[in-house]
Amino acid sequence: MKKFALITGASGGLGQAIALKLAAAGYSLYLHYNQNETGIGNLMGKLHRFEGEFIPIKADLSSKSGYLELASNIFSLDAIVHNAGNSMYGLLEEIEESEAESLIQIHVTSPLLLTKKLIPKLRQKKSGSIVVVSSIWGQTGATCEVAYSMVKGAQIAFAKALSKELGGSGIRVNAVAPGAIHTPMISGFSPEEISAITEEIPAGRLGKPDEVADSIEFLLSEKSSYITGQVIGINGGWHT
Repeated sequence: MKKFALITGASGGLGQAIALKLAAAGYSLYLHYNQNETGIGNLMGKLHRFEGEFIPIKADLSSKSGYLELASNIFSLDAIVHNAGNSMYGLLEEIEESEAESLIQIHVTSPLLLTKKLIPKLRQKKSGSIVVVSSIWGQTGATCEVAYSMVKGAQIAFAKALSKELGGSGIRVNAVAPGAIHTPMISGFSPEEISAITEEIPAGRLGKPDEVADSIEFLLSEKSSYITGQVIGINGGWHT
């Protein structure tokens, strides 16, 4: 029987790594994206070598109705990976209200309401796994990323609380908190800034998207059948 997983933000660097990892593990995938047509096209090309169904779904999770558009295209479901998001860098007093509202919508409100819509599909199978991709800043906070740290911390609280609510239904909920990962999200940093960050990391390097994807695959698998309500830091020892 096919296993279906939904990956939000599948067109980005980390999303593509997660999709390829889960496809190799035998999952059929709902691949959410919004504006990155090139990214989702590249991903679909890479997925041709795997068996399974791979269904791209376009929806704007920064809008209030985006989660409904996405949920209406989901049928059989075994797992959810909440990966959609964007960063926001700058002093708190410089952030526009519209920027804050969009950040909260895409990282907190849309995942919350999307999960609410999809829980019955997981309950039908009396099993399932949800993984929320948070951030190291959701655990420790970061200067000049106050709003981003706030929403990522909210995601961790969401995963912990939901794991308690759904435990009796056989549905596990966990989060991963990546540190500095080599994805387009850090493309705005200068080589000097990246070098300075690398020097702070005990492992001596940035993380790879595949290393995050490996942890997510583990949390979706039966190998983690007694793990729920946990946050796995994937950070090379940075800010532990």
